[in-house]
Amino acid sequence: MKYVALLSGGKDSCFNLLHCSENGHELVAAASLRPEQGKATSDEIDSYMYQTVSQDAIEVVAKALDVPLYRRVIAGDAVHQGSEYGARAAQGTGDLKGDETEDLYELLSTVLEHHPEVKGVSVGVILSNYQRVRVEHVCRRLGLTSLAYLWQRDQAELLSEMIEAGLTAVLIKVAGIGLTVKHLGKTLQEMQPTLTKLNTLYGSHVCGEGGEYETLSIDSPMFKSRIVLKDVETVIHSDNDFATVAYLRVKEAELEPNTMNPIPEVPILPVPPLLEEKYSELLEEDREAGPDISSLSLEENPDLPGAAGQDLVFPTRSRKVQDWISVASVQRAAESADMSIEEEVTECFKILANELRKHDLEVYHCANINIFLSSINDFARVNAVYGSFFGTSPPARACVAVTLPEGIRVRLDAIAFTEHKHGERQAHHVQGLSYWAPANIGPYSQAILEQVFVSGQIGLIPSSLALAESLQLQTALSCQHASRILEALASNSGSNWSGVPHLSIYWFDSLGGLGLGLGLGLGLGLG
Repeated sequence: MKYVALLSGGKDSCFNLLHCSENGHELVAAASLRPEQGKATSDEIDSYMYQTVSQDAIEVVAKALDVPLYRRVIAGDAVHQGSEYGARAAQGTGDLKGDETEDLYELLSTVLEHHPEVKGVSVGVILSNYQRVRVEHVCRRLGLTSLAYLWQRDQAELLSEMIEAGLTAVLIKVAGIGLTVKHLGKTLQEMQPTLTKLNTLYGSHVCGEGGEYETLSIDSPMFKSRIVLKDVETVIHSDNDFATVAYLRVKEAELEPNTMNPIPEVPILPVPPLLEEKYSELLEEDREAGPDISSLSLEENPDLPGAAGQDLVFPTRSRKVQDWISVASVQRAAESADMSIEEEVTECFKILANELRKHDLEVYHCANINIFLSSINDFARVNAVYGSFFGTSPPARACVAVTLPEGIRVRLDAIAFTEHKHGERQAHHVQGLSYWAPANIGPYSQAILEQVFVSGQIGLIPSSLALAESLQLQTALSCQHASRILEALASNSGSNWSGVPHLSIYWFDSLGGLGLGLGLGLGLGLG
């Protein structure tokens, strides 16, 4: 796809461009947000979202990439600082006026006016959920796809890969223990031993994800010209024994012919293996002794629940246990008038909403929803209506095709949570393409954290969202996806908790095992 680069000028935003190229995407423009007029362009502002220390060199970076640059002033502040951004309810996006994230929305809207062919946004985020959530929120509103190939990557590996790929970046700011003014202007290659040592001694982030340092890229295989810093000024923001905060103000920079050019194409980059070692072993085990799941088909086992002739019809019912509410068997009345599949989904949500209101809750309080369809061919139409009932951070979800009673095409089960204060319910809602795990392919979150509900995971290749061909690879990928989601939840919550799975559900197709999905619940329920 054609994409715009969110450009800070640093190593991460520039290195992600190489991975975008590696995955077949075409760069057509760059976009960047800068401090307000009248403020020195290299001075930092109090932004949670944007790197502004190298803004005085951003235009020369765009010229090195040989693409048009679109800029906008950061007018907003970090108004909404929570883990979620926007409203969970379906109506509107919430009161987002005055937040600095809305400056990004306006900037990308301008890019689309000039480049309507743009479908993706390159973002060099590695660990920051704060930034990822907000960029993805803007992308979703504009119909764009976030391209975040550095997401959740090992930082030591990333740093080595950047250097080996020919990316040259210099430290333009230091703000971490062990880093001083003398390190300003040094390249990543020169700094790698020091950064590794500081990680060992103090746990500092090798790629500066804790704000230890910022960089300016001066050369890259993507650059048509190399950047030369002709005149820089050192600015000391604070000087103390614990950690000096200082940066370089670029007063003059120019381009010169890139010594790496002419090159036939961007070099092939190392990418993370599709499967980690333990899941590769699972793949081999499955090949040696795969279960004959065709023996579980309803046609050959008429005594199984849901087999032909067994209309399992139960009334919709709900139950509250402490702060949890379960709602089961949500479906339209079998004797009701004929309706379209869209009308049937809407009717199900009306029934669900009525049950939840008995407990003073709304649909957006759901932590997990299971959707059962009589035909998977209805998925796209059901998905379109389903998404209209949620805003940001929708519930975890699993959707499968099963045998339903005559005349019933949609059935829902749901688990909701009563929040006594905002933030008790948290979502892991990743919508960008990466090597980590699949972006959600519908209006659901990969996981909801109260107890932990993990959405159904299928064997998609994360970087392309293509379905793996074999049952064995789908099995291994589904398990790896669920594991990585749980690891990310533990990391992002700032703790090293470990959960005990209460329930895992594997869904196979009925004949031959051509598809698999995995849902997982930790602590309570299922995903």
